[in-house]
Parts: sequence; C-alpha cells; structure tokens
Amino acid sequence: MRYPVIDDNPLQPLSGASSRLPGLRANGRAFSHIALFHRELTAFRRDLHAHPELGFEEVYTSSRVAHALKLCGVDEVHTGIAKTGVVAVIRGQKTGTAFKTALTSRLRPMVGLRADMDALPMTEHNEFGWKSAKAGLMHGCGHDGHTAMLVGAARYLAETRRFAGDAVLVFQPAEEGRGGADAMVKDGLFERFPVQSIYAMHNWPAMPPGTIGINPGPMMAAADRITIEITGKGGHGAHAYLTVDPVLVAAHIITAVQSIVSRNVRAMSSAVISLCAMRAGDLNAMSVVPGNATLVGTVRTFKPEVQVLVERRLRELCSAVAQGFGATATVTYERLYPATINSPAEYTLAVAVADQLVGPENVERHLEPSMGAEDFSFMLKVKPGAYLRLGQGEQLPDGKGGTVGGVGSHFLHHSCYDFNDQVLPLGSALFAGIVERALPLA
Repeated sequence: MRYPVIDDNPLQPLSGASSRLPGLRANGRAFSHIALFHRELTAFRRDLHAHPELGFEEVYTSSRVAHALKLCGVDEVHTGIAKTGVVAVIRGQKTGTAFKTALTSRLRPMVGLRADMDALPMTEHNEFGWKSAKAGLMHGCGHDGHTAMLVGAARYLAETRRFAGDAVLVFQPAEEGRGGADAMVKDGLFERFPVQSIYAMHNWPAMPPGTIGINPGPMMAAADRITIEITGKGGHGAHAYLTVDPVLVAAHIITAVQSIVSRNVRAMSSAVISLCAMRAGDLNAMSVVPGNATLVGTVRTFKPEVQVLVERRLRELCSAVAQGFGATATVTYERLYPATINSPAEYTLAVAVADQLVGPENVERHLEPSMGAEDFSFMLKVKPGAYLRLGQGEQLPDGKGGTVGGVGSHFLHHSCYDFNDQVLPLGSALFAGIVERALPLA
C-alpha cells in the first residue's frame, strides 16, 4: 500500500510516565507506548482521508481496517456486519477479581469500543497531499481519525494485554444520517459480542488538543425529521381571492411553529425546531398560485417527554393554522436518532481515565450538550456506556493579543476541515485506558 506523504514530525516519547508533543502532554504507559508508532497511525489516517467512502459503501476502508487489525495481532477479526462493519476481539488475561466474578454468571467480561468510518458527500477545499481523491466526497467530520485511533488502541491492547476479559472493537459504517449503529445492533452485534458496556468518542475542534469533555447525562440530542404537506387551491395570481394560497399558509405555519418551544416547552428543558426547506410553485410561473406547498425541517430534543410534546403540538398547530385559511396540513414526523445519553457508572469510569491521562484540570466534566445527533445513541439504548469529546483545535497567537485557529480548528462538516493528527496517540490511549480500567487485572 502506497501511503500519502506525511510531515516528518514524529511524536518523540520522553522517559518516565509522561510523553509530549509540542503543546500536548499526557501521562501513562499507554500514551508512551502508542507514541512510538504515531507516524504509522498518521500515515494510516491520511490514507483513509484520501479515500473517503459513504455509509455502507466503506469497502476500501473496512478492508484497510481488517488488514491493519490482523497486523496488530488481534485474536479475531469479523467483517460484513451491517454490510461493511468490522469487529475485532482482543483477549486479555484470565485473572483478576472482575474476571472471576463474571465467570460465576457465565458471562466473560467484555467491554466495547466504537469508532465510525464513513465520510460525507461534500467537496474538500484543502490542498495538502492527503486531500480527498474522490470528487464530491470528503472526511469532513474526522471519522478517519476515529478509526485510526481505535486501530492504535487495538495495537497497544494486543501487544500488552494488561486487562482481564475481552476488548471488543467496533468499526461502524454509516454514522452520517444512515443509521449504521442501528443496523449493526439489528444485525446481531450484541448477541455475537455481549459486551457489558460500550464507549465512543468524537473529535471536537472547539476544544484545544490535550483536553477531554464529557457530561454525566445527555451529550447529543435526538434528531427527528418533519415534513409538512399543505394543500390549498391553486389559481391565477391576479385573482388570488379565488384561490387558497398554500404559500401564505406555509408562511404563517413557519412563524407559528416557533412559538412551540417558547410557549410550550419548559424553560429548563431544551428543544429546537428548524424548518429548513420549502417547495412550492414554479420559479418560472410568477403569476400562478400553486395548489400545494411542502416544508421540511428537523426537531432536536433530549427528553422523550419533550419529544412527544413537540410532535403533538406540531400536528395540532399546523392543522389549525391551515384550517384557518381554508387549507389542510398534514405532518409526517419521523424519529431518526434517539438522544445520546451517558450512563452514570460509565461516565464515572471515563472521567477517571481522562483525569489520569491528561490531568483533572484538562477534563471538562459537565460539557455543554450539543443539539447535533449521533447514532451511537442506538447502541446506548441497548447497552450502558459513555460518549466523550476529544479536543483537537489549535489556537495560535495572532500577534495582536488574540488567537487564530490553527491545525484542527475548522469545525465539523467544513470544506477545509482536517483531523488533527497530533491527538491520535491521545485518543488511542483514552480508548485503551477505558479497557484497562473497566477490566482490571487485580
């Protein structure tokens, strides 16, 4: 395999318990160990970046992952789960209190780690040597980095095996809007690999390298799709009194819907309703009142009861507004992704690992939840677990007393986004540390 050209800037481990890259310091043997093959992880990540693939089409990516895992010395590699998903199993030592306790219940202790692999249908505007080789496709969210970090954790765990039980590494397809996590669950992921808990992380350009964020409850919102079909009566724009104008109805619905959150949802709860697209009439027919109009948007909530409330009020309000103008409105409400909510014990474990790795002062324990969505939530509906943020956005002095964004600072889904390779060993060590703490030898 011919790798893309990478910068000659290997991560040099220091002696003792700490290693550092300029601007980044972390503690522990896992980080020091993984730092030794930082250049290989960087080359692997950039190769994935240069060959982006959409959800359920990650043929090249999954083959590279499977090959890398075999080179890492994992015990099992399973492919074809949810079409392009890959799962690796690494067996630790048969010792320790947790191992013996689990065997009494006939369940071998298992912990899952998950990384997403898919790219986005967008055009990349970077010019570096590993930019996307595929027009209209781009790793604009850092899933190439997540995959590389989990491969790094696989290599470390396979080489050291300082844990009691099994580490199950899940490389998931189709996170970006196609429900790959749900597909893996439905394809028997947890029946085949009955983990007791599962963890995932996502890079976060809004946080600097060397920092980690997490929340004891909601991390990401539920994402729902709404489609509002308005039916009126078309006609001539010069004789509008003979029509029931669906464009006018749509305008009133757009305005009225904004009252749902402000007047129906408790101030201490969170919800967002965004109507983001409208289709009505023909731009070439300036004097024709159409007979129909369609609005499409999204609803974001954290609590199931708020989700139910918003859906009910949308149906009532849209129908009532349309009826007031002599039209009808039908709401189709599709629940796409549930909310991503960390479970208490797994949150506590993840915080302890993060504290040890980067120091408590660099861990945000109550990170503000995002109204974005994440399909890892489907796995958390079945198994307890935790979802973390890994800082990656450099901020450099601008010479005027302020800062300017450096490597990794473009936000997710930006056409100039790139994963910050500086944090690869840190993310790998965080993954590995979770396994070692969840499955202790003693």
